[in-house]
Amino acid sequence: MAVPFVGSIVSFLVALLVGGLAIYVSASLVVDVEDYSGAVITALLGAIGWALTSWIPLIGPIVALVVWIGVVNWRYPGGWVKAAIIGLVAWVAALVILFVLNSVLNLGIGAFGVPGV
Repeated sequence: MAVPFVGSIVSFLVALLVGGLAIYVSASLVVDVEDYSGAVITALLGAIGWALTSWIPLIGPIVALVVWIGVVNWRYPGGWVKAAIIGLVAWVAALVILFVLNSVLNLGIGAFGVPGV
């Protein structure tokens, strides 16, 4: 008999790996850092920061975005502007990755650790 939460755990892990891949692609293009495991950790930390702040009424999404960019800034060189560019490129990369995975392979997954995807 299958454990009910196993599917949730697998979905979470796949979404985290996709989010990490998007950040990896972005960081390698923007600041020339190629570290996939570091990108997955960044996705996880960014998602935790987002979850802890996005619930704040009225300003939550803005605070959450600043926190998420702050995590990227902390994890990668280049300052706040480069971190924001990494975030934007990661968002686009996640959209492309998810489009391919969901339309070609019919997986129906999201990206954990990249805001708005």
